[in-house]
Amino acid sequence: MSIQLGESDFQILKCFPVISQLRPHLDQAKFVEQVRYQMKGGYQLAFLEVEEQAIAVVGFRISTCLASGKFLYIDDLVVDELKRSHSYGKQLFQWLIEYARNHDCEHLSLDSGVQRFAAHRFYLMQRMNITSHHFSIQL
Repeated sequence: MSIQLGESDFQILKCFPVISQLRPHLDQAKFVEQVRYQMKGGYQLAFLEVEEQAIAVVGFRISTCLASGKFLYIDDLVVDELKRSHSYGKQLFQWLIEYARNHDCEHLSLDSGVQRFAAHRFYLMQRMNITSHHFSIQL
């Protein structure tokens, strides 16, 4: 088992089967191009690999804002639905915390859809706090 950043097109594409479980609207043919575009703005993709297969994937970025200072924001975090409850998510989450600390972040945060009850249980078990409500409007 290893956790690594997706840097090559091959590594990025390897993440698609897992991340598409969280983001089913994504098109595999455009996935690498989309990730590369987001990388220009600081997005990074990391994955936990077992036997050369991506099992858990996270998309994240480091940013700074007046409210939080420097922080690591998790855009996407998903474990393959057939591999859940084996601590892969916890291992990837702990890796993210260490990555954030190593990059002088003061916070780690994410937004989660209100319907994702299992994810919320996981985040609370990782000692995360519910600190705000996220509001949006479709344009």
